[in-house]
Amino acid sequence: MDVILFINWNVNPEIFHIGPLSIRWYGLLFATSFYIGYYLLSKFFTKEGFSIEKVDALVIYGILGVVLGARLGHVIFYDLDYYLQNPVEILQIWKGGLASHGAALGMLLSLYLYHRKYPEIDYLWLLDRISIPVAIGGALVRIGNLFNSEIVGKPTDLPWGFVFIRNGEDFPRHPTQIYEALAYFAIFVFLYYTYTKKYNYKPPKGLIIGYFLVFTFSARFIIEFIKEVQSPFENNLPLDMGQILSIPLVLLGLFLIFRAKKQNLAAA
Repeated sequence: MDVILFINWNVNPEIFHIGPLSIRWYGLLFATSFYIGYYLLSKFFTKEGFSIEKVDALVIYGILGVVLGARLGHVIFYDLDYYLQNPVEILQIWKGGLASHGAALGMLLSLYLYHRKYPEIDYLWLLDRISIPVAIGGALVRIGNLFNSEIVGKPTDLPWGFVFIRNGEDFPRHPTQIYEALAYFAIFVFLYYTYTKKYNYKPPKGLIIGYFLVFTFSARFIIEFIKEVQSPFENNLPLDMGQILSIPLVLLGLFLIFRAKKQNLAAA
């Protein structure tokens, strides 16, 4: 007799609520990512001679850049018509709907503005350090997507397939949220090791952010093949929107890696 090993996933995305206030797993994990980021950046900044006060300002810029960029990225890239008809829902980020590509662009812009305010902190130096906690933040956000039963994979007959009961389904899908979370956590470990151990907190400028862009968005590009599209219009594209947006970020990362290694050899 065959044994069905599929995982029935029916977890409530809400932890608890008090009146109209709802505390959800997604929001908790998202907030946790910023706490981890603050801890790591405080360690990096003090190790390299900058004050904690600059970290406090950086976190504010980072939160605004990532949250606004991720939300606007989702709105613009995936479901613009819907949000134009329901503009109030743009603010309801606790329901999910954050695009990692928008977060990346928002981060690049907000950190440039931070650099303009604190010109003594080099822009690429800053991007290298902040990309490390951003990687683990991406892993936590994907676990939040799992709790929301969103950004699901395509149907599968693999034994670790998830049946997303809250979506009204009775068949298993790839748990692509877990695949991405594991990939991003592995990228975090690699970046942290490269920064702290291989280069002893002194990597060539642009190398770490280059690795981050190449590995993160290459993983995203590959996993998209077994992920359901987020918007129907993507069915008419040769690649889905996540893959299309990943390509220029991977190319930018390759350029930064090549540039950093070339400059490092020249300085040796």
